Amino acid sequence: MTTERTPDSPSIDTSLVGRLVERQFPQWAELSLRPLEQAGSDHVIHRLGEELTVRLPRHAGAIGQARKELEWLPRLAPHLPLAVPVPVAVGEPDLGYPWPWAVSRWLDGEVATVETLAESSEAAGELAEFLTALQRFAPGEAPDLGAGEDLTVRPLAARDEATRTAIAEVGGVFDTAAMTELWDAALGAPGWDRPPVCFHGDFHTGNLLTVDGRLSAVIDFGEFGIGDPARDLTIAFTLMSEAPRAAFRAALGVDDATWTRGRGWALATGLNAYASYAAVDPRVAAQTTRQIRQALVG
Repeated sequence: MTTERTPDSPSIDTSLVGRLVERQFPQWAELSLRPLEQAGSDHVIHRLGEELTVRLPRHAGAIGQARKELEWLPRLAPHLPLAVPVPVAVGEPDLGYPWPWAVSRWLDGEVATVETLAESSEAAGELAEFLTALQRFAPGEAPDLGAGEDLTVRPLAARDEATRTAIAEVGGVFDTAAMTELWDAALGAPGWDRPPVCFHGDFHTGNLLTVDGRLSAVIDFGEFGIGDPARDLTIAFTLMSEAPRAAFRAALGVDDATWTRGRGWALATGLNAYASYAAVDPRVAAQTTRQIRQALVG
């Protein structure tokens, strides 16, 4: 949940989704269609039949995801130890809906929760293994990785103004001095000085699926890119308690500067989501409160 909603968000309902599928993918027109609750802030998601999902971006910040995932996930999947979405098709703007949209294979599972996995050193190790495999993907398997403009991402420093504004706004809820100290430390930490690597970009609890209480899949690669892997350390602060977090860091071999930048990413993204959604969504309020407080703990 990294992108704020914009005023130009289109109206999306099941009727519109059904008509888009019927016009552009008539082979699926007879399949049942039902909306999924709590599908996130970036997309409206429907289950199409038993084997497919349809995802329509809610706002302009998410419009590149459909084509990005169609291009990259089939290339990444064979190298990763957890399942990832399997894109099937990309729909085009139509019927007044302005952006590309996606059809993917249905992934079984439930969204991971702190209650089930926060104390799991096994899950922490699996997530470290996933990130290690993801980071090893570039550049050998994809020599053109990073050449496309869609993989260019803003550095942590680009969030400075918005993050300081959010710190001031939530000072009555969180420790302003501690947030400012962490943010200054994250911006002042030495940058990534090794070859750029792949990162998920939005690696938090809500983008992990479990089956029978065990990690099964990683979803939502809209922020996938190449560069500094520190941003994926956010998962350590959204999901893990202290001991698994330490094991996760050790398994990845994260140095102090990268860990500090990772804490900065967790703080910045947590504050953005809290400021945008906490007042209207108790679930987001609880998740981001934990994220911010755990980032401050380190």
